[in-house]
Amino acid sequence: MQNPSPKSLRVFINNQLLEYSSCSVHHKCMHNDYPQNIPSYYIGLTQWHHPDWHIGQDAAAQALPEYSKHFSSVEGNSSFYGLPSASSIENWKQQSSQHFKFCFKFPQTITHHAKLHHCDRQVSEFLNRVAPLENKLGTLWLQLSASFSPRDLDKLSRFIQSLPPDFNYGIEVRHTGFFLKDDIEKRFNQLLIQHAINRITFDTRALFAHPSKDAITQDALRAKPRMPVHAIATGITPFVRIITPLKIIDGYAYLMPWVKKTLQWIDEERTPYLFFHTPDNKKAPEVARFFSEEIHKHRPDIPVQTIWNKDTLQPELF
Repeated sequence: MQNPSPKSLRVFINNQLLEYSSCSVHHKCMHNDYPQNIPSYYIGLTQWHHPDWHIGQDAAAQALPEYSKHFSSVEGNSSFYGLPSASSIENWKQQSSQHFKFCFKFPQTITHHAKLHHCDRQVSEFLNRVAPLENKLGTLWLQLSASFSPRDLDKLSRFIQSLPPDFNYGIEVRHTGFFLKDDIEKRFNQLLIQHAINRITFDTRALFAHPSKDAITQDALRAKPRMPVHAIATGITPFVRIITPLKIIDGYAYLMPWVKKTLQWIDEERTPYLFFHTPDNKKAPEVARFFSEEIHKHRPDIPVQTIWNKDTLQPELF
């Protein structure tokens, strides 16, 4: 394949010519105007708007500009259910801060319906849609269902090999067969390492260790997987998702090993992504701030995460 301009990439997937609009990501394709003072690590939440986070009549409309002043990334979970419009992508690009990264999830039509089989067109549509974000595009990630087992490794290998190399990818698996520390897991990890794809960790231990009886927690316990935690970096941008209980202080002890691991990855010249959840996400910003404070204690040159002032109206925004 020829080396096209970053503004117009043409890609063959399974002998089919596909085209998407630009290369996108840090470490993969560097534009001349890419900011040099990028964060040591990216930190974010599962969404940029929550009714308990912002105030003012226009809170929803102004949520992304405000969120991106304080957080450097966001999980793009909504793309799992449907592609954002091209106009939304352009608006988000304009509204977010200079160093911000969007980490969109592959649509369920690819991962859950097609199960990575005969989905070249859907993959092309997804990449075309998000590519205009250019340097604001972070890790594009696949969340495979619990039914996707080690028996599907060959299928996963073929899918990975068909992906354009100009994006940064991550994969989250949920079948227990990928967590047995055996030859199957070694094969899976080596596949990811070979293609510089990040193995995503979803740490739900704190949630399941504190199974309170309230309805919100019970819903989360039913929805979230109870999986082992294997903290391995198979790519240059390790990707960790963490959920604490509603009583967030009960989850803080589970964050401490991730502080140590994050600092280790930074020392290895990797750029970790960490995303923080709670069962209702109301206090997820406070969890992220606690984590950043612990990082700052060890590395004073890495600033503490700020959080918007929820008590004082900000005239410049509202």
